[in-house]
Amino acid sequence: MTTSQQADPLIGRLVDGRYRVRARIARGGMATVYVATDLRLERRIALKVMHGHLSDDTVFQSRFIQEARAAARLADPHVVNVFDQGQDGELAYLVMEYLPGITLRELMREQRRLTIPQTITIMDAVLSGLAAAHRAGIVHRDVKPENVLLAEDGRIKIGDFGLARATTANTASGAQLMGTIAYLAPELVTRGTADARSDIYALGIMLYEMLVGEQPYKGEQPMQIAFQHATDSVPRPSVRNPGVPEQLDELVLWATEKSPDERPDDAQQMLERLRVIERELGVTPTPTTAKTTVIPMRDTADQTLVLPGAAASTAPALVADAPLDNATLLRRRAAHRRSRGALLLVLVLLLAVLAGGAGWWFGSGPGSKLSVPDVAGKTWEIAAAAITKDGMTPVQGSENSLKVPQGEAIRTDPVAGTRVDKKAKVTVMISAGPAKHDVPKLDEMTEAQAKQAIATFNLKLLDPLMLFSRAANGIVINAQVTPRAGGDGYECGEGCSVYEGDQFQLFVSLGALPDVTGKTVADATSTLTAAQLKVNPDSVMEYSDSVPEGHVIGISDRDGGGNWRPNDTITLHVSKGPEPVPVPGVVGQTLDKAKKTLTDAGFQVSYAPWGDLPGFAAMTTVTAQNPAADTAVPKGSKVTLTIQLQG
Repeated sequence: MTTSQQADPLIGRLVDGRYRVRARIARGGMATVYVATDLRLERRIALKVMHGHLSDDTVFQSRFIQEARAAARLADPHVVNVFDQGQDGELAYLVMEYLPGITLRELMREQRRLTIPQTITIMDAVLSGLAAAHRAGIVHRDVKPENVLLAEDGRIKIGDFGLARATTANTASGAQLMGTIAYLAPELVTRGTADARSDIYALGIMLYEMLVGEQPYKGEQPMQIAFQHATDSVPRPSVRNPGVPEQLDELVLWATEKSPDERPDDAQQMLERLRVIERELGVTPTPTTAKTTVIPMRDTADQTLVLPGAAASTAPALVADAPLDNATLLRRRAAHRRSRGALLLVLVLLLAVLAGGAGWWFGSGPGSKLSVPDVAGKTWEIAAAAITKDGMTPVQGSENSLKVPQGEAIRTDPVAGTRVDKKAKVTVMISAGPAKHDVPKLDEMTEAQAKQAIATFNLKLLDPLMLFSRAANGIVINAQVTPRAGGDGYECGEGCSVYEGDQFQLFVSLGALPDVTGKTVADATSTLTAAQLKVNPDSVMEYSDSVPEGHVIGISDRDGGGNWRPNDTITLHVSKGPEPVPVPGVVGQTLDKAKKTLTDAGFQVSYAPWGDLPGFAAMTTVTAQNPAADTAVPKGSKVTLTIQLQG
């Protein structure tokens, strides 16, 4: 026993001469819960004691007693039983069923995110218990994981109807909104009203938390969370946990609609939808065979409750009639026998007529026919079971479908609603998914021919991608497939396999890219613009020995590679003319040697005409040159030499 429990004055106390308090197990805002022993019945119970500072508050005391009355009216396998309620001096208490185990909050704190089977099993039990409360006209008003008990023996129960009240008294002031903020329905925030659909909203938030591992709304202050409940929509759980099935996604969204009118009417309607989801997902919660009953209470001064299984008669006692004489009794008995005989005769005749009519109806009349059930969207196993149950013979068929998922029923033959003989064969057409087709080679076809080749394949044909290529204008040069089911795309120009519904795009040639080599920048720009291409205003300038200055040498490669396409931007490479080179120094050389040096370097040579006279070239010396030595000038430039005869 902990120090805090030793300090608790109630531990060890005998309450109301009957309940021996053993230990404290929980403490809440209104009350503390202890485990105690019922000495009269020799069993362990949970004793819920109102906090001392609230005992004199008539409003809280009324709510405390109301919890006993609300919960004691229910005897359901998924609702914590309330056995008794009373007052011992300053103590107001409830006697409840003791369930060793943990709460759903503790399970989520330990495991964080629950598995799909765990979530469905717990929700099935909670909805069953809450459905019993809603049928009895009781709104819980405080649905949250802390109030869902998971017993050691596997039982799952909802308890703590401390805020519960009849659905006919569903208005509360702002100060009375005591439900936990994290599970508070929008109408409680905005209008302060609650009904069964407010419990449904809290269940939706709790279901989201089990699937995701955290609540959908967060905030530093309670009012921030309350504001989100009133203004935001709860996201799909699969956004945070991709493993959540779509059916549970939709159930969360339905339960947490902002408008109460768009939610399930009560827990029973939500439970029915959950049961459908269980069948679709193949998850079966642990069944329970106990029946739900509403137990009336004796409204006595000490609020003693009628326990489940106890006899409780609400019929008023009959007042004995005055004694009758023998003659009167005989007359009454004779009249009773005559009326009973006439009634029996009429009943026999009526039964004979009904039997004859029933024989005709079910033998050869309309009743002998059976109506084919609608099994669209069901698996073959479920559809076959439904048809067999209705007295017909199921036969499996198959056909492709783009709309119905593979493995689900598309339709029946005869169609649903048709009346057929007993044991008649009903063919269930099961979807084989989208049909598969083989695409022929499309490369080198015209665009029109390629479209005709795939026209019957039921593909989602995108606009063609137009590209410049060596192929002629209008010729297909490739194709791309994007699978409908997801995954990487693949090429199909040389032929491939596709499924109906896949995306398909043709790559069509625009002919060769215009050649602008040797053109001026202005002419090249005009030519490319006419071909629906853009020209980068910043050209790349390069030296060229073959292309005149200001004319186009070529273009840059396309960013990302591949074929050029309309609206691409092309960068031109423009000539700056020949690249300048330094002039060799030839001063001091003989004329013939200077000529060879300059000519080998790519320059023209100019000098006095008499230098070419026979024998003079070897006898002359270069005394000056223009341009001077090492001056950078374009190749082919003229170098003028000054010469004179040697000594």
